[in-house]
Amino acid sequence: MTQNLNDAKTIALDRMRYTKNTFSSRMCYLAILFDVFYFVSIYESDVGNWYYQWLIGVSIVYNLVFMLISFLASEGVKNYKAGYGYLQFGLGIGQLVRIFILPNLAHAAMTKQVIDKKQVEVPVMQDGQYFLVIALLIASAVCCFAAGVVAVKRSRTLAAYNASLEKA
Repeated sequence: MTQNLNDAKTIALDRMRYTKNTFSSRMCYLAILFDVFYFVSIYESDVGNWYYQWLIGVSIVYNLVFMLISFLASEGVKNYKAGYGYLQFGLGIGQLVRIFILPNLAHAAMTKQVIDKKQVEVPVMQDGQYFLVIALLIASAVCCFAAGVVAVKRSRTLAAYNASLEKA
């Protein structure tokens, strides 16, 4: 019984040499998808002119950079490169930090809009949208962290197995 378990483990380790780390790669893609949903939710908003400021420009550039780097990392983690796993940790932290910037500022801000021929103050970001974009950023961060953890663990496991083969 123990021999069968050892054989199965050895086969699984040997198989890692010839297969890709698709779990981590897919988590990167999912993180990008959640970021795209965040991107669309924020930029489809048309509430006064609050969104027409430099912070939105920075946010757009960050979104593009995040998506490009995350896609690059997806290719790296697919090939068991631990450095890209650590990069995913950094991207996940970046997604969490973003919660406290644009969504918080937009949720706290008020703008004037004409409703029924009256000018009234309305929040730039309603509660529903606020909680949605927070959830999307958290989901994106969780995917980045999951991709990073699995990528680092699997790359170390494969490196140790390859080192044991070289010794034999």
